[in-house]
Amino acid sequence: MKTDIEIAQEAKMRPIMEIAEQLGIKEDEYELYGRYKAKIDLKVWDRLKDKPDGKLVLVTAINPTPAGEGKSTTTVGLGQALGKLGKKVMIALREPSLGPCMGVKGGAAGGGYSQVVPMEDINLHFTGDIHAVSTAHNLLSAVLDNHLQQGNELNIDPRRIVWKRVMDMNDRALRNIVVGLGGKAHGVPREDGFDISVASEVMAILCLATDLTDLKERLKKIVVAYTYDNQPVTVEQLKVAGAMALLLKDAIKPNLVQTLENIPAFIHGGPFANIAHGCNSLIATRMGLKLADYLITEAGFGADLGAEKFFNIKCRYGGLKPDAVVVVASIRALKTHGGLGKNELNQENLPALERGVANLEKHLENVAKFGLPAIVAINVFPQDTPAELDLVAAKCREMGVEFAISEVWAKGGEGGIQLAEKLLEVLAREEANFKPLYPDDLSLVDKITLIAKEIYGAAGVNFTNQALTTINDLTKLGYGNLPICMAKTQYSLSDDPTLLGRPEGFYLNVRSVKLSAGAGFIVVLTGDIMTMPGLPKRPAAENMDIDEQGIITGLF
Repeated sequence: MKTDIEIAQEAKMRPIMEIAEQLGIKEDEYELYGRYKAKIDLKVWDRLKDKPDGKLVLVTAINPTPAGEGKSTTTVGLGQALGKLGKKVMIALREPSLGPCMGVKGGAAGGGYSQVVPMEDINLHFTGDIHAVSTAHNLLSAVLDNHLQQGNELNIDPRRIVWKRVMDMNDRALRNIVVGLGGKAHGVPREDGFDISVASEVMAILCLATDLTDLKERLKKIVVAYTYDNQPVTVEQLKVAGAMALLLKDAIKPNLVQTLENIPAFIHGGPFANIAHGCNSLIATRMGLKLADYLITEAGFGADLGAEKFFNIKCRYGGLKPDAVVVVASIRALKTHGGLGKNELNQENLPALERGVANLEKHLENVAKFGLPAIVAINVFPQDTPAELDLVAAKCREMGVEFAISEVWAKGGEGGIQLAEKLLEVLAREEANFKPLYPDDLSLVDKITLIAKEIYGAAGVNFTNQALTTINDLTKLGYGNLPICMAKTQYSLSDDPTLLGRPEGFYLNVRSVKLSAGAGFIVVLTGDIMTMPGLPKRPAAENMDIDEQGIITGLF
């Protein structure tokens, strides 16, 4: 069997100019980044904003195993299948972070015969968007420390600086550091740390901004620290919003690429879904809805994370109204939720599989709470047996939900025809009645509790004193109407990664709360979630190489 990268290297890509023309994008509305990548000018939106939207379909999943369950692959394959059925379709994905790329997962641009290409570029530096985010973020860090050094006119308390530095790599050694050592000429000593770039509020802002002006206004609102008298200090006060926006002037433009079957794809923005809001840019989604009749997009990890934030944060700010949801499930993940260890997943085990279906059932119930129809995509792996596939199909029938076998990894668009046809049937038959889970004016504690009980199935929430104090302070400062961005493990509906299946009776543990005023949400950190991941004992980077001809191996 060929590796993903070998398949991608054999792709017959069309010049990106042809892909742009296929969408009706004019020559003066894109900028080429080589032959197969382009940045799309925001003036396309101005030209098309009054055109009716296409259908918006979200692809999400059950709680995944560490290897992922094929959500991006399904998104790509579904787009290719709709293309085979003669539909004008686009897909929209996030940009992969180098951290997990070099860590556990390797590449993240789909897989098998359902990939976006050029796969190597997308997984490595692409068009430099994440680097631009890192640079804009760290410019703010440098200006902040320089402000302390130059007399601290804003009366900033160095013990209450909440703005860490970032880098696009998993590096646990940088989670907690001390800066400003070396004497008076080298800065003011203080505790600091690094987050991964895709957890940066700048990335969240880039993905929620509607245009360059909105981007700049959101950057101004970032709270970086608090004064000795407990007042927030913002980017606007530090006077660098313009410089930060300048560094992001190209990054804000969506990136156009294509799938292996030449379906147009926007890949733009990359916030993590377990520590940020986990969706591609609002600009790319809104533009894609004008350029195509069907836009297939995804939100990171399980529906308890990415989909919940897509609905409650992205749709709220973007005025989006999704039409349907595809929930990806794999036999191996369902058996994991049924209690099997990773070494047992290749063996048929119907009792474990049946127990694991409870996780899928909960995610389907959650989708229904947002007023949306759902379809289950059973993502097929080679070791799946007919009896196992039949069991999941029977369970879907019992739950009254549409389902389809998806073989897009092995067969590309052809393997997604059944799924595409089911989707078209649902879109024609069922009308979406989308609504967010909670209103803006619900208190922060009540919003957090509602998500925990309704989406996770928790019995309640345990708040630390620190978290409650912060919530109280943020409410007094006027931030109580913001939506919630939960930072939680992706492996469980709870905040404990070992509680698989459909846990009940547990309490969600909220240890701290963080304001992202520019992005426009409150980050709630639960359990042991980290904003700077670490590398595993054997990082994926150990398998990567490039030869004298420039041929890359081991990326995925």
